Amino acid sequence: MRAAQAGMKPTLPKRFYKDAGVEERDGLFHLTLDGRVAKTPGKQALAVPSRALAEAMAREWAGQGAEVDPATMPITRIVNSAIDGVTARQAEVVDDLVRYAGSDLVYYRVSEPARLVRSQDTAWNPILDWVRDTHGARFTLAEGVMHVTQPDEAVGAIRAVIERFDSPFALAALHVMTTLSGSVLIALAHAVGPLDADQAWAAAHVDELYQESVWGEDYEAMERRRRREAEFRAASDVFRLISL
Repeated sequence: MRAAQAGMKPTLPKRFYKDAGVEERDGLFHLTLDGRVAKTPGKQALAVPSRALAEAMAREWAGQGAEVDPATMPITRIVNSAIDGVTARQAEVVDDLVRYAGSDLVYYRVSEPARLVRSQDTAWNPILDWVRDTHGARFTLAEGVMHVTQPDEAVGAIRAVIERFDSPFALAALHVMTTLSGSVLIALAHAVGPLDADQAWAAAHVDELYQESVWGEDYEAMERRRRREAEFRAASDVFRLISL
């Protein structure tokens, strides 16, 4: 199957530039390729308000080989998404993130086996403690997968946190971290809370890691998780670099 998938890979464009750099214009930092301002897929200037973020994109472009592979440029992809997709739809992105607060991963617990119960408690309880103590949001836990309606006040508190991010780049990064982890609370606890990237990614995969410890590792699942982790860490970098 892997051999077949490799044979189905799309043809990548040849590298059409020699140098990738950064140029400041009108208060923004533009990615340049051989001195020309690069464009997003939507034909907008590939520019950000942070030199550090622009330099991170430039490193991705400079690191390409004979072909340009977008799969190896996650920071650039997130910036493209922010410019082309999020800028004009920030309210919609906020609403989508808030929806996760209504059915977040960390609310739904198992009753057994005991080792998985402990793993969930260890990984997820500190996140719930943080949102309670820092933002006044108290959520209801449940056993199993039956939906539990969360208090409007708690969901509203998370909305208030998310609405503080007026940067489309920060929102795009937060959205990527949320969709990859299945949890806006994990994403927020990493973006503005106590979790580092390793802790956040592990918290998002408590159940999966437990299953692997019992049944062994699956190559395809591990490769899929590895790719998703790279995207998560790129989003984490975008969120951090946009403020530098």
